[in-house]
Amino acid sequence: MTDLCAEDLATIYAKPSPRVIAKARPAIDAHAKKFIEMSPFCVLATSGADGSVDASPRGGGIGFVRVAGPNQLLMPDRSGNNRIDSFRNVVEGSGFVHLLFFVPGIDETLRVGGRGTLSADPDLLASMVEFGKPPRAVLNVAVSEVYFHCGKALMRSKLWSADKVQRAVMPSIVEVIHDQTGLGERESQAIVEERYKAQL
Repeated sequence: MTDLCAEDLATIYAKPSPRVIAKARPAIDAHAKKFIEMSPFCVLATSGADGSVDASPRGGGIGFVRVAGPNQLLMPDRSGNNRIDSFRNVVEGSGFVHLLFFVPGIDETLRVGGRGTLSADPDLLASMVEFGKPPRAVLNVAVSEVYFHCGKALMRSKLWSADKVQRAVMPSIVEVIHDQTGLGERESQAIVEERYKAQL
């Protein structure tokens, strides 16, 4: 297999249309704001000082990411695995972040880019209580680019199709990690889900 170089790309892909270029906006407009306010899930991508990239899922109630202004987003950080790879990248790496927002039932997605900083201001944390708990920190994104992706990827994947994989086809995440590492005790999916619910 031969790897492609930059010059090869122009022979494979046509130039993007002016419309595709123009859709990248410098701020959150009314359409993007509405989409974010309907979204219960996004993927957060960050880059580290060594050039590594991290992408992690983030979710909450509908509109869990707050639009604080046309160039500001506030994302609460909920209970997780405490690796904090994303947040280490924000404070030690480039500071650049990208968010990809999803709304169940809509095939288009929304991408938001900018620079992130972290806050643990008590008043801010108290204003973002969800699931009966304040977040541990809040990611403050100074937004510089916003654009909608077409729905082709989600249409191809049939992501919102009623045909869903039954959870039982995979072992629980704890069983997977036990098999991979030999650490911890094997636990069923039912036990894992009950713990998840208590830790939201």
